Amino acid sequence: MASYDNGEFSFARGTGTAVANGNGTARNGLAKIQTTQKKGGNGMCHDDSSAPVKAQTIDELHSLQKKKSAPTTPIKGTQQGAFAVALSEEERQKQQLQSISNSLASLTRGTGPKVVRGDPAKQSDTPKVSSHVEHHHHFTPTISVSDSALKFTHVLYNLSPAELYEQAIKYEKGSFITSTGALATLSGAKTGRSPRDKRVVKDETTEDELWWGRGSPNIEMDEHTFMVNRERAVDYLNSLDKVFVNDQYLNWDPENRIKVRIVSARAYHSLFMHNMCIRPSPEELEDFGTPDFTIYNAGQFPCNRYTHYMTSSTSIDLNLARREMVILGTMYAGEMKKGLFSVMHYLMPKRQILSLHSGCNMGKDGDVALFFGLSGTGKTTLSTDHNRYLIGDDEHCWTENGVSNIEGGCYAKCIDLSREKEPDIWNAIKFGAVLENIVFDEHTREVDYSDKSVTENTRAAYPIEYIPNAKIPCVGPHPKNVILLACDAFGVLPPVSKLNLAQTMYHFISGYTALVAGTEEGIKEPQATFSACFGAAFIMLHPTKYAAMLAQKMQQHGATGWLVNTGWSGGRYGSGKRIKLPYTRKIIDAIHSGSLLNANYKKTEVFGLEIPTEVEGVPSEILNPVNTWSDKKAYQETLLKLAGLFKNNFETFTNYKIGKDNKLTEDILAAGPNF
Repeated sequence: MASYDNGEFSFARGTGTAVANGNGTARNGLAKIQTTQKKGGNGMCHDDSSAPVKAQTIDELHSLQKKKSAPTTPIKGTQQGAFAVALSEEERQKQQLQSISNSLASLTRGTGPKVVRGDPAKQSDTPKVSSHVEHHHHFTPTISVSDSALKFTHVLYNLSPAELYEQAIKYEKGSFITSTGALATLSGAKTGRSPRDKRVVKDETTEDELWWGRGSPNIEMDEHTFMVNRERAVDYLNSLDKVFVNDQYLNWDPENRIKVRIVSARAYHSLFMHNMCIRPSPEELEDFGTPDFTIYNAGQFPCNRYTHYMTSSTSIDLNLARREMVILGTMYAGEMKKGLFSVMHYLMPKRQILSLHSGCNMGKDGDVALFFGLSGTGKTTLSTDHNRYLIGDDEHCWTENGVSNIEGGCYAKCIDLSREKEPDIWNAIKFGAVLENIVFDEHTREVDYSDKSVTENTRAAYPIEYIPNAKIPCVGPHPKNVILLACDAFGVLPPVSKLNLAQTMYHFISGYTALVAGTEEGIKEPQATFSACFGAAFIMLHPTKYAAMLAQKMQQHGATGWLVNTGWSGGRYGSGKRIKLPYTRKIIDAIHSGSLLNANYKKTEVFGLEIPTEVEGVPSEILNPVNTWSDKKAYQETLLKLAGLFKNNFETFTNYKIGKDNKLTEDILAAGPNF
């Protein structure tokens, strides 16, 4: 018989008749619980095994649940040396709020809004004016003060993912937690970028510096129109009860990082940018100061269609002189990511730093490779290698110190995602990740990645630390190999070619791949696609400038250029077969190891490409595409057709001259197909 006693009551338990511990009798085979009176007690049964809660009300109890984050750095003084004057925490926060208020300033009123930190839903009383940062403006408004000047704008500043989850689920329709812990969201009517609605202010400086005209992604607008849209966005944001503010960095190279501020109306956008930009440490955040670039995301609010230059209710506007970006009429988060990439394509070359739309990984011996390729070429698959460290999947800088990732996260396509094919991406979609426009089971919250009901462009945004073999910090030495990927559905490009510098520039500027046509009415011809520098939508300068910088850095650091075809062999799409992925991986491995440099090479006709006669693990007969075609005449015709498409595309760039003698442009042209 076992006996239990906790000081309050005791009972005995046996296999037969239950025995009470006092004078009670047992019923139904169960022991009667006997209470015992403690010294000084009143005979009542208490559980005082722990101290009572230090709260008199439920609100007080809740207030004990959370503690305030304290600054983690020494408070810096306003003066240097022994006579430094310490800033109080209140003064530090006032300076921060003043900076945010200045960012949100209406230019017609000349002052920023009254801003306070915190969620308005948690405010018991309206803040008093005296508790807010004082404004020191010498501008006297000449118009009547509107109601917006009398209200407070609550700032939710650099919230954590957990806090942003709460905001999204409470206040944003279409926000849910999936079975893996990721936040599922909707981007509204726009489920992709709107490149035709992107505008860049053309002023005295940018008129000469940027690439304008045929083939350029830069569509001009004037300063006045930008200010009209900026005012519309700022007024909308100031009319809200709360806005989200992210202060973050771009570029892992500490010498060349850019401070960015993102002001948005949605928790989804704040969490997206928390993942995609580089996250400051608490110490860095306390000393962040004034941003180098600011985004005003008023995507819920449309632009005014009657405004000059507007062609739809959407407008994404860049003003490089003001270092500002305005978003109206689209809630697709990718506009912020790619807008900042465009800014880096402008700012970095000014510092003689090459900005690149590429993947990047590094071997265990420190050998770095860059991967360029359009959608469907295998860039993500081939740059993700468990035997190598991932520096980044999409945006990089090549500085005098080496390569650095621009971003702090990854933005992966999710359509048809599977654990077997992309285990790293699959496992990265967990708490903290954002899932855009996916479809899930309403009960289990399990995501169906094959469902295209909302859009085919489903995406996941997650911090790069979620990838197991990510290199943190995301920097590396100078690249040894520059790999240009093309999925050639015409089936005439070799599986691998070694390029000289001029050929590297030519194929880098061309940015070729081929889309496979639909087959509803039978097999149709592949469609050649060209995107300058493998990212035409984001470049700001003429493609030849980026190509010249690439060639200069490759020459300076001894990097080798390669053209790798991940497309068809033995015939075009419909008659030939796609080159097997294991063969392509063997080719990439041979590039990484350096063994391909020592192979024997021979030159192809028309394109003049150097192709190896042997690669370990790859059948030699497929290395020269002519060998795999049974119909040699058809091969020759298809080869000439593709060469013609290259030439026609390159006519866009022939009118641009570099230097007085134009020799570089002529060298690049000479490296193209010859027939």
